[in-house]
Amino acid sequence: MGKGIEIRNAHFPGRAPIDAYGDGGFRFADMSHRGSLLCLPSGIHGWDVTEGDVLDVGLFQRILDETADIEVLLVGTGRDIRPIPSTLKSRLRESNIVSDPMNTGAAVRTYNVMLAESRAVAAALIAV
Repeated sequence: MGKGIEIRNAHFPGRAPIDAYGDGGFRFADMSHRGSLLCLPSGIHGWDVTEGDVLDVGLFQRILDETADIEVLLVGTGRDIRPIPSTLKSRLRESNIVSDPMNTGAAVRTYNVMLAESRAVAAALIAV
């Protein structure tokens, strides 16, 4: 009997600029991904978050696990800018990470510039 389809967590093992966004996903590294993304030093990971979800600390655990290589976290909150909850902002600050919420388009553009400058940047991007 065949193995069937293997479902794995979406992960691109490297850093890459985001080439396009919209229609509920992103394009990068000659690939496309439907849904939200975490762009981290360890690579680009699928992120199970949608516009309107409460941004609690648990959703950002993967980021908190990689704090040594992150100085700035850009949070693309969807079409509109939403504040980062104070508990999450404090937790990130304790790890010496400056967090900056903005709409997803602005976060993509800023991430690409900071990545090109070889800055210690990460991004949490909610798909629009």
